Amino acid sequence: MSYDFNTIEARWQAFWAENGTFKAENNSDKPKYYVLDMFPYPSGAGLHVGHPLGYIASDIYARYKRHKGFNVLHPQGYDSFGLPAEQYAIQTGQHPAITTKENIARYREQLDKIGFSFDWSREVKTSDPTFYKWTQWIFTELFNSWYDNDADKARPISELEQLFSEEGNAKVNAVCDEDITEFTAADWNAFSSKEKQEVLLKYRLTYLAETEVNWCPQLGTVLANDEIVNGVSERGGYPVIRKKMTQWSMRISAYAQRLIDGLNTIDWPQPLKDSQTNWIGRSEGASVTFKVKDHDEVIDVFTTRPDTIFGVSFMTLAPEHELVSKITTPEQKAEIDAYIEATAKRSERDRMADVKTISGVFTGAYAEHPFTKEPVPIWIGDYVLAGYGTGAVMAVPCGDQRDYDFAKHFGIDIPNIFEGVDISEEAFADKDNTIIANSDFLNGLKYKKAVKTAIYELEKLGQGKGKINYRLRDAVFSRQRYWGEPFPVYYVDGMPQMIDLKHLPIELPEVEKYLPTETGEPPLGRADVWAWDLENSKVVANDLINHTTVFPLELNTMPGWAGSSYYFNRYMDPHNEDEVFSQEAINYWKEVDLYIGGSEHATGHLLYARFWQKFLFDRGIVPVDEFAKKLINQGMILGTSAIVYRVNGTNKYVSKGLKDQYNVEELRVDVNMINASDELLPEDLKNWQPQFKEAEFELEDGKYIVGREVEKMSKRWFNVVNPDGICEQYGADSLRLYEMFLGPLEQAKPWNTAGITGVHGFLKRLWKLYHNGDVFSVTDAEPTKDNLKTLHKTIKKVEEDIENFSFNTSVSTFMIAVNELTAQKCNASAILEPLLVLVSPYAPHIAEELWNKLGHNESIATVAFPVFEEKHLVESTKQYPISFNGKMRFMMELSLDLSKEDIEAAVMAHEKTQQQLDGRTPKKVIVVPGKIVNVVG
Repeated sequence: MSYDFNTIEARWQAFWAENGTFKAENNSDKPKYYVLDMFPYPSGAGLHVGHPLGYIASDIYARYKRHKGFNVLHPQGYDSFGLPAEQYAIQTGQHPAITTKENIARYREQLDKIGFSFDWSREVKTSDPTFYKWTQWIFTELFNSWYDNDADKARPISELEQLFSEEGNAKVNAVCDEDITEFTAADWNAFSSKEKQEVLLKYRLTYLAETEVNWCPQLGTVLANDEIVNGVSERGGYPVIRKKMTQWSMRISAYAQRLIDGLNTIDWPQPLKDSQTNWIGRSEGASVTFKVKDHDEVIDVFTTRPDTIFGVSFMTLAPEHELVSKITTPEQKAEIDAYIEATAKRSERDRMADVKTISGVFTGAYAEHPFTKEPVPIWIGDYVLAGYGTGAVMAVPCGDQRDYDFAKHFGIDIPNIFEGVDISEEAFADKDNTIIANSDFLNGLKYKKAVKTAIYELEKLGQGKGKINYRLRDAVFSRQRYWGEPFPVYYVDGMPQMIDLKHLPIELPEVEKYLPTETGEPPLGRADVWAWDLENSKVVANDLINHTTVFPLELNTMPGWAGSSYYFNRYMDPHNEDEVFSQEAINYWKEVDLYIGGSEHATGHLLYARFWQKFLFDRGIVPVDEFAKKLINQGMILGTSAIVYRVNGTNKYVSKGLKDQYNVEELRVDVNMINASDELLPEDLKNWQPQFKEAEFELEDGKYIVGREVEKMSKRWFNVVNPDGICEQYGADSLRLYEMFLGPLEQAKPWNTAGITGVHGFLKRLWKLYHNGDVFSVTDAEPTKDNLKTLHKTIKKVEEDIENFSFNTSVSTFMIAVNELTAQKCNASAILEPLLVLVSPYAPHIAEELWNKLGHNESIATVAFPVFEEKHLVESTKQYPISFNGKMRFMMELSLDLSKEDIEAAVMAHEKTQQQLDGRTPKKVIVVPGKIVNVVG
């Protein structure tokens, strides 16, 4: 009977689906284990072989934990809102819901073919109204919360209102806007409703504010920093500019320290933790206030080196700083305006990364030094960012290289405030070896003492104080897109109001086009039915606005990270219509035990999700404040691109071995046209794309050989390998084994389809081990010592590998075990049954089939994992080399339990010993137990 993997895999995939084999229960006597993958965005291209790598690893672990007696939750769903679907809708006019549905169906078909043990009964889609109802609810909860610094947690806004009505805000220690005005309880109680709302908006955890954003005119939307690459949009490569817009923002900055501290409590990769720590950017120093000469304005700066304050020779403001327009002199206005306009075309990321370009403009205004009272020129420069710190720096060129280069470039003074240090060539930044000079009361002090002294003197002046600062900024939460979660917000007299949970979800309205309106409003501005009837609690036509109880709805939608910030919790109770999840479910599963996904999400999804989890914890909605105990970043499977060589200025293509004879341009072509010998048939290339139709070819030895290069697997490079074809040709079990066999999970590794034949051959040998020709042949025969040794060393190694996520070495172990058992002619069910359980997490289809042939009706999925027994690896005998006068003559197997006397007696009685002695009596017999026997005679 041949190994018919296509039939076998289809049968067991259908069995699992029909029987709900992998369905998890929300309470069980078994211990729980929650395994999660970062859910995919369903693109039109479907999966390539690089995508399932992490899914296969998590599936192996989920299946292993089931074998170990755990109640395993292993769900899957789709991050189905996003810009690609919207861009396609703009191009084609087709509703993004239609393409998203089609793409999800394609993904589901592909995922099912690979045989994952997902609990599909818990599937979620972020674009499904039954899911985003709860995204809207969490947004409302954030709106109705504030951050209490004294309690170090979020609290209901109603409690803040109570405090205001009883005490005013003088004693309230909250994370809030900077422009808060102090008021008494009497003042608060006298405020109008709108005035109270305006004050509360400055404290809420999600709030409306005018902020600097990355605006992409061609896409008609705001982009996050991680959606911009080299100053253009990641999607489409369109220019991005900085502009001010009124946006919803989230006070993630309130959680900055807790986000840092929480990293010490979770088992995540250190490079990922470092990325988050650096992104949050905690620094200790001082806030310093400089007065602006001839103005009532002041400039606040944050510095980590208040000890260098006497070295300040200029100040630099971000071009977007609100003071620039107020303090710029008429003579400098034209130059300043031109510089600001140019800066608006550069992304923040570009400005931070560009350390070579030195540019700036003098405003014509001066600040006053807090201690010397000397004038300090105020410049603007694009290396200072409005959103980082205060958007202003006190420049100390002798102690900071960027300030030094700026001062040298523009001829600004560089006073030296460091004792015994030469700054003629570069700045001196070694704070540990600093001794301050030329600095009045700081002279002679070392770094730490000078910092404390400077802060003390600034506080005495009322122009500074010690402060901890964070680079992390509040997250802009508005997107000018159609295909995203609608906000549950309507506006009364310009003030945002939340729609009650019982009326959610507020679903996306129909629009005729998915572009911003001609007047610049987001696409929802095109909806005819997009107003809130407060009296009847429903969405109604816009032309009813201005009726007594009908108000405009928010036109922006939420960003892609909204739904992904809590989806892992919703999986615990995905069909609950009354709550985001029941307390019973959340208290049972608590958190994700193992999360697998890409490191590229370090400062996006993973940071935002931790923020939302901590907020939900503060409000008593979840029981733990970190959502994932352990996280593994899988490496990337790289593609092997195929390259053809076109002679520049011609339509002639030369084979790889001839390219050095010409001046050539490299073009990548579809790898699926290339055979195992790197040969491309010219006719295939001509028929592939019109540009090659009339191509000429210069061959070597009658063949066109392409170049090869290992790089990211991408449609762009035409090096994508479709898993469907692999499954059809070799089977899903071969695909699963090969992806693991390629190398350690965390490392990048190149794909080579030819290599899959090795693991496919292994599966054929495994199948053959259970058959004698076409007959299934497993018996109740007593296993031999060698059989048991092979089995138990395999159990030991595979269990260690899985626990250490070293899946690649398990595959090698399976190959060795099958080879050994084949050589041993093993057909004992006592060996071959547990072997299948070991193989099952990796190659579940063949394991299920053979398990069924062994007479079992239940799935192998929950059979107990074999128990390793050390005794089968302990050697009981030893092959002794028997030597005569130091020359080994034969081998003899003896028990390791024998004494020296017994060993000597056994050797002397052996017929080969008698032949060697030929009647002589030996002088002595040297016995080293467990090692050698030497007969001297």
